[in-house]
Amino acid sequence: MKDSLIFKTGEATVYASHDQDTDAMPEIVLGRTDGPVGQAFANLMGQTEGHTRMFAVRACNQQVKPATLIVPKVTLKDTKMINLFGGVVQSAVSDAILDSVIEDVIPREEVNDLCMIILLWISPECVSEPDKKDLYRTNYEATKIAIKRAMNDEPTIDELIANRKKVWHQMYHPETGESLWD
Repeated sequence: MKDSLIFKTGEATVYASHDQDTDAMPEIVLGRTDGPVGQAFANLMGQTEGHTRMFAVRACNQQVKPATLIVPKVTLKDTKMINLFGGVVQSAVSDAILDSVIEDVIPREEVNDLCMIILLWISPECVSEPDKKDLYRTNYEATKIAIKRAMNDEPTIDELIANRKKVWHQMYHPETGESLWD
């Protein structure tokens, strides 16, 4: 399997319960530490204002394997948002990664030779009254789906072609110009 794990990508969306603004939309790249993903991982190790990058850890001194760097897709503007990202979201993602190894979605024997970068969404609207359990649920579920899709090369090109005229982006319908969220 080593040769096939040079550069894998996956994404998923899991929606919030009851208009909680806790939708999760991870986008991942997974690959070998000695390949392009490992190089990108090393290059991302610096910090940028508002987009704090951090390792996926389950708890202090419990960094998950494969080594994973989580990066927010939105500017973290205040301490509440940073704490949600570095607490609930980080916890959910880390648990999903470890469970993906336990369930053999990610090969256990290769975890030290792989790394992952996960771009994560956290809605600024969820900060005022966050439903932490739903934020955990959506990020856990979406991360597991994204990892599985990356490892299985999903969706396949055949699925994409079959859905070309059946599936549209939720924020734009080509015939009506409308969003499902308007």
